[in-house]
Amino acid sequence: MSQSLTPISGWAPYCGPAPAAGDWRWNLDPVLLLVMAGATALILMRTRGRSRGLGLAAMAVLGVSFVSPLCALSSALFSARTVHHVLLVAVAAPLLAEMAPRRRYGSLALANFVQAAVLWVWHAPAAYGAALSSDLVYWIMQLSLLASAVWFWAAARAASAPAAVVGLLAAMLAMGLLGAVLTFAGQAVYAPHAYTTLAWGLTPLEDQQAAGLIMWAPAAGLYLLAALWRLGRMLGPDLPAEAGVRPA
Repeated sequence: MSQSLTPISGWAPYCGPAPAAGDWRWNLDPVLLLVMAGATALILMRTRGRSRGLGLAAMAVLGVSFVSPLCALSSALFSARTVHHVLLVAVAAPLLAEMAPRRRYGSLALANFVQAAVLWVWHAPAAYGAALSSDLVYWIMQLSLLASAVWFWAAARAASAPAAVVGLLAAMLAMGLLGAVLTFAGQAVYAPHAYTTLAWGLTPLEDQQAAGLIMWAPAAGLYLLAALWRLGRMLGPDLPAEAGVRPA
């Protein structure tokens, strides 16, 4: 661990203090549970069919992020926080965007830039430390990550196939580049995790490198898969016709 890395005094993350290894603590914040129950009720009342399924799937992902032991684990491990953020921006967000009406949502390039900027800003050490020291800042971080990602996925869904593929690949590069920066940083930079990783068998630098690899490979890969799926849909209609051609 770098000598310049010092723990933040008075650190009080929303998900509670860092748990010891094997302590799988659930987050039963009554306000959070009430909000999630209300959102689920609205989905059940105002949607049906495919949209209802997408909405309930998104709520399940948000439940894993904020209610399950992943919430507390993210107080201990930056890599767990990374999984938490990936679930928000690359799983829950596209599910919610898929529920939106098919219409223009502004510039895809602008939505892509905003999503990437929000992601990078909140992973700056100072901003990250502030979010884990204040419930208000924590929720600003979470909501801005989710909202910017929903905007991006909705804009990509509404865009033409070539534009969507380019946008998704650009988002993949932004996620992968951040992951590469964290992986090769050479020193741990997140003060809230200065001493919280050791109980889980990782040094702060190893934990940060694991987080970078998560962003670099599986997280960026989700955008690549979405781009390939959109490309396949663009090329797909020609395949049956070609398959139906028989040599004379």
